[in-house]
Amino acid sequence: MNEVVAFLDALRHPLAKDVRKLRTLILGLDDEITESIKWNAPSFALDDDFATFHLRGKALTLVLHSGARSKKKMKPAIADPAALLEWRGADRALATFSRSPTAAELSSLRVVLRSWLGALR
Repeated sequence: MNEVVAFLDALRHPLAKDVRKLRTLILGLDDEITESIKWNAPSFALDDDFATFHLRGKALTLVLHSGARSKKKMKPAIADPAALLEWRGADRALATFSRSPTAAELSSLRVVLRSWLGALR
């Protein structure tokens, strides 16, 4: 069994259903995306890691990053139509949900993630 599936099957988090929904959204962006468990949460990669969930507390946070080491400034290049991102540096941003994301937020997050992946390539 995939380690991420096993992790999600055992996950006890108030937004576990939404973690699964976001996982599906992320994996649907590109057939080359791989996943693993890092930082005790699902993490996603193409050539390098680009997004990792942070699941401590009651919120669901998706950390967007450019891998283990800072590579490039991305802030100006990322489309964020619903202002979902909280920037924590030029190459790292957080999308945090304290409740289930709405359909509009999911649509905006898809735009953000496509833009993020485009900036990494």
